[in-house]
Amino acid sequence: MCVGRPRGQSPHGLQGRRRQVGALARPLVATYSIAACDPDARQWGVATQSKFLAVGSVVPWAQPGVGAIATQAYANPRYGPDGLALLREGLTAEQVVERLTSADDGRDHRQLGVVDGQGRAATFTGRECMEWAGGRTGKCYAAQGNILVSEATVDAIAETFETSSGPLAERLLDCLDAAQQAGGDRRGQQSAALLVVERDGGYAGLSDEVVDLRVDEHPRPLDELRRIYGMHHAIFGKTPDDQWLEVDAGLATELRERLATLGYEGELGEALFHWAGKENLEERVDGVERVDPVVLEELRRQT
Repeated sequence: MCVGRPRGQSPHGLQGRRRQVGALARPLVATYSIAACDPDARQWGVATQSKFLAVGSVVPWAQPGVGAIATQAYANPRYGPDGLALLREGLTAEQVVERLTSADDGRDHRQLGVVDGQGRAATFTGRECMEWAGGRTGKCYAAQGNILVSEATVDAIAETFETSSGPLAERLLDCLDAAQQAGGDRRGQQSAALLVVERDGGYAGLSDEVVDLRVDEHPRPLDELRRIYGMHHAIFGKTPDDQWLEVDAGLATELRERLATLGYEGELGEALFHWAGKENLEERVDGVERVDPVVLEELRRQT
């Protein structure tokens, strides 16, 4: 459901605002974003791109099992923590949007997207947001943007999410790419961010941040975000158990020889762990009876 006073609502649930406003004292977070969740994976996340320095420091907020929030336009950053607090109290996404905006005298300049713990979504675009501005919601997502080339940017986000599958982080990256290809922020590009959370799904099972990546200043931030995500996945990603390789005598010999070439000699398990630690791949090592193909590929690449 879209929240707010729609102007020219389209058949597919698009909420738009076309009125312009003079510059306010605060910086304008002109951007497009998607707040979304994957209930099966128990993940919530936000992805965003903007002609704004370090958009990741303002727009994305998420908590596993609770929800995800994107706050932008003449952004009210308190919408993030305050909105998550309301979601923890059991309010729906729509109720959170209503509660936050009704208490904010600057609501006409705000834009907000919320997805709650059950995948319900709401989006809000204030009457004074600069054109093109609007949002669209569906099952498990809220997409929104302001100062866009056209509504096609938000449509591209929504349609990409609705038709995609796979890890939530990669779906969100695909949404950003589709949005940019459809026109994006009409002022250009500058920064981008990706946040995905899952209870104990982060580093060593001791963090909730599965992915928390930012490109604060770059001429092509989406390309850079995708590159960094590739590095992140190589280091922190998880290869399914059935894809790990059994270490037979021949592979053990290869591992020893390659590790020795890099200066890691001695007992195979110790040598492999020390090399993997240097390369930040220790989370992909679990003894020497089997080896993660990502680890083997990197070892072969280096030697």
